[in-house]
Amino acid sequence: MTAQDENPPFLYVVVCAAGIAADVGRLITAAQRREWHVGVIATPVAMNGFFDTAAVEAQTGRPIRSAWRKPGEPRPFPDPDAVVVAPATFNTVNKWAAGIADTLALATLSETAGLGVPIGVLPCVSDALAGHPAYQESLIRLRGMGVRFGYPHDGTEGAEFGWERVLDLVE
Repeated sequence: MTAQDENPPFLYVVVCAAGIAADVGRLITAAQRREWHVGVIATPVAMNGFFDTAAVEAQTGRPIRSAWRKPGEPRPFPDPDAVVVAPATFNTVNKWAAGIADTLALATLSETAGLGVPIGVLPCVSDALAGHPAYQESLIRLRGMGVRFGYPHDGTEGAEFGWERVLDLVE
């Protein structure tokens, strides 16, 4: 057994509350095909029906994290080799860039960026929100931190989201 076999690469998938999140299983499948082990961290709002949590837990073999663990509880995931945020919402991008870490997802993004872990992001933001000056400034700040962004999705029904492309950003 090689060291690679003992420690397969681990990917954190951060899921935000956007309608397209219902298809996050496609991203997990693509990551697993590329031999990533996957752990999902969801925003609290995303946990309220934006995706099938039972199916995702069955697919990854791990519980979804959305809240901090209690003192003394073991860490449910190993440290990540990379992180992807898909879909990334206007709210998450802006709070993350501002250094607001009021959810486990935001705290994880802030910490992993500070550690230099590769992070890829697929935004799902309407054209109206994408044009907001705060959002544009947030993209500049996050890119300056080394965060890599894929082509944004405006939430239009039927438009391709490009789940697999976010993996290309971190490999």
